[in-house]
Amino acid sequence: MSYEQRRFTILVIIVSISGFSQGMLLPLISVIFEGDGVSSTLNGLNATGLYIGTLLISPFIEQPLRKYGYKPIIIFGGALVFMSLFLFPFWKSVMFWFILRLLIGIGDHALHFSTQTWITSTTATHKLGKSMSIYGISFGVGFAVGPLFVPLIKISESFPFIISSALCLLAWSLIFFVKNEKPEALAGDANESGFKRYSLAIKYGWIAFLPPFVYGFLESSLNALFPVYALRKDFDVAFVSIILAGFSIGAIVMQFPLGALGDKIGRHKVIVSGLFAGSIFFLIGNFFEHSELFVAAVFLCAGMCVGSMFSLGITYMTDLTPKELLPTGNLLCGIFFSLGSLTGPLLGGFYLEVFPSSGFLFVISVMLLTVAVAILFFGKSKKIAI
Repeated sequence: MSYEQRRFTILVIIVSISGFSQGMLLPLISVIFEGDGVSSTLNGLNATGLYIGTLLISPFIEQPLRKYGYKPIIIFGGALVFMSLFLFPFWKSVMFWFILRLLIGIGDHALHFSTQTWITSTTATHKLGKSMSIYGISFGVGFAVGPLFVPLIKISESFPFIISSALCLLAWSLIFFVKNEKPEALAGDANESGFKRYSLAIKYGWIAFLPPFVYGFLESSLNALFPVYALRKDFDVAFVSIILAGFSIGAIVMQFPLGALGDKIGRHKVIVSGLFAGSIFFLIGNFFEHSELFVAAVFLCAGMCVGSMFSLGITYMTDLTPKELLPTGNLLCGIFFSLGSLTGPLLGGFYLEVFPSSGFLFVISVMLLTVAVAILFFGKSKKIAI
């Protein structure tokens, strides 16, 4: 194995364990809080801690990355995630757990921002879709396995947290086997203030930030609030985990085919088609939500259509954005993902308060349809030079 292959393998392993932790944490805490009688609104607000942390660190992370390189930022992010997960069992408090989720959001964003930028900056354009699909698969596999550990709370509430922190420590240690590198130096207008770089990146690639927004909305609302909704429908806790895993499995199955298809026919067409199809599946699921098996099938099919939106969005952004602005573009992808992740629990939690037992999947369908229409009419496919 060449050094480049080994580096890529280590990066995707780290991302897979991060996906596992996120996939487990959202439904795990939702189920624990629901069992303790915490309101769905407060439950949803607590889930936003992860994404508030992402937004808090976003303005301050690009310059350290450019100055010190990718490896130190990954070390910082991985250590913060491990320590936060390790501390969960020590004190069961809504506020304390919110703070820990906020710290995990900071660490996860540092980790993902560094790995995404490292891969997009060092991969040839004709192979980028395939490489990012493998990246997406690694995160998706971890995210799919995560909810399956939720039933372990029947043994002990601390047990899932302990397993997750141990796996994060093992994956994080692998980063010490790669050499540090730095992003491409800035030039021209991009070398001006951070605000100027953000405005340039938004000018060239704003439409590509919508798929990460959608994926964030889906990830947080489905994993943080769907368990609450499903339990009110008298779904079995173990089957709820299977339903959530079904969405991630669907994403994993189609991640590589969609990435390769995007390389061949263009990311714009793949993204629009996937969003429209996902909207239809969730709309159908809304009318048959009384059936656990049917909902599981809908989640599987919808995951196949829209579960790749984050990696497709990043590669779409790379298609549209000059190379020296890729760190800024990756940062904005993360910010829009976090904005979507914040919107999901807040909007979903409010909806569940007003309509406690009807139409949750309809909200998801409308969101997907809205973004699909926007990308259809305003999307583009060619990079513009500075």
